[in-house]
Amino acid sequence: MITSDGDFDCRIVVASDEDCKLISLNKMSRDIQLKERWEKLVDILSNQFSQGEDLDLDAIIYLIGVQELGKIHNKYKKDEKLNLMHIAICRLLEPYGYYEFDFVDKDGWPHYRVKEELPPLKAGEQSVLMKEAIVNYFLEKELID
Repeated sequence: MITSDGDFDCRIVVASDEDCKLISLNKMSRDIQLKERWEKLVDILSNQFSQGEDLDLDAIIYLIGVQELGKIHNKYKKDEKLNLMHIAICRLLEPYGYYEFDFVDKDGWPHYRVKEELPPLKAGEQSVLMKEAIVNYFLEKELID
């Protein structure tokens, strides 16, 4: 910024640069924490449900759907597995304001309604959003800290 006497005032530039550095450091710190928590969660769930072979994102979403339905020992058909994943996604994105719990039907399946459409996201952004939501879900359940 140029001051009234024609000199360049670099305090604003330096402050903005420092703010950008702080924002960048905060984001990096959050990214590192998310990565560490995600890896810990994958390790815990993989050891419990797949004899140590790493579960992928879809498998973890499926497990959350089963947990939310509460019918842990049932065998599910292909279409029911997709519905379980849908339940999980709705539940995971509910705290973000995208879905809202609506009701449980006569068969015990929870239903959600859309509150706000998800913005268009690239595949990598979708993955990060879901991992963050899953980590938050298990933080809430106190499986990880």
